[in-house]
Amino acid sequence: MTDLSPRPGILGIRPYVGGESSIPGRERVIKLASNENAFGPSPRAAEAIQASLPKVHRYPDGNCLTLRLAIADYERLDAERIVCGGGSDDIITLLTRAFAGPGDTVLYTQHGFLIYPISAQSVGAQPIAVPETNLTADVDALLAALDERTRIVFIANPNNPTGSYLPASEMARLADGLPADVLLVVDAAYAEYVGRSDYADGRELVDRGNVVVTRTFSKIYGLGGVRLGWGYCPPAIADVLNRLRNPFNVSSLAQVAGLAALSDRAFVERSRSHNTQWRDWLSDELRTIGLQVLPSVANFILVRFPTEAGKDAAAADAFLKQHGIIVRRVVAYGLPDCLRITIGLAEEMHAVATTLRAFVGN
Repeated sequence: MTDLSPRPGILGIRPYVGGESSIPGRERVIKLASNENAFGPSPRAAEAIQASLPKVHRYPDGNCLTLRLAIADYERLDAERIVCGGGSDDIITLLTRAFAGPGDTVLYTQHGFLIYPISAQSVGAQPIAVPETNLTADVDALLAALDERTRIVFIANPNNPTGSYLPASEMARLADGLPADVLLVVDAAYAEYVGRSDYADGRELVDRGNVVVTRTFSKIYGLGGVRLGWGYCPPAIADVLNRLRNPFNVSSLAQVAGLAALSDRAFVERSRSHNTQWRDWLSDELRTIGLQVLPSVANFILVRFPTEAGKDAAAADAFLKQHGIIVRRVVAYGLPDCLRITIGLAEEMHAVATTLRAFVGN
């Protein structure tokens, strides 16, 4: 027995549970649960990792200088304002540690990424889920939820798991309505997949001084396993994060993989084009069998099922698993009647459509 107790709020955290990767009794599965790149990693990134293995006994560059310069060149940003981390959720956690604590509130949207409330609870702050409108972030609702205790507003744009987004004009209106002492964190993990002319990832807001944009290599670059992300920050916030982060928070393998992935522009374009084609195809196919598919600009779709027993999302999930297909239940996001389906390879999309057609026809 021990008298040690964790900080307030920690025991109230429901640990994050990622998408499933296996089905008991099945050697091969189609995994469409974690929004991973259909093609895997960039071949250049895989080659760079392999070539760097003999040097993994050396510590990485603690400042990620070469990688930051490459990101800055590719994205036309200031390298001094880029902070790299072990996935964008690392940057999100650091921001929460830096700017929120006991007695503070952290706002996020009703169906937003679960890391937001988890990071708030980990520092003793109170996470508040703000209602959405039509499964889309509601700027007026977010601004109405502000009070003197609010320290951070998290918004994923596009949002996971809904696939919805706010146009740049609405994001600017949100930023305009925030007090200068409230941090706006724009999680743009799926930015590369958006093909809408009214969309922006939020970098145009960073000069306001209280906005940070986070990006990741996990999605379109196919590097979820190496854990690599970055934040674009006002100089003062970049300074804070560099004081707070661990000295070697990005591995050498992640850094070389990120560099190589940035150089493989053909891979990124192929991934984007494939995603658009098959996201639209699968959405249309599922609508023709009577399922409701929410509009998505990301690399997944959200499918709503009837509430009738045997026809609901739980039954559909079980039926898909019987056929070796793993998708994502989103009960934890307050969407018990939905399944989120990652856009995979062409043959995987045909398998999903065929299986769900059989399920609906039962």
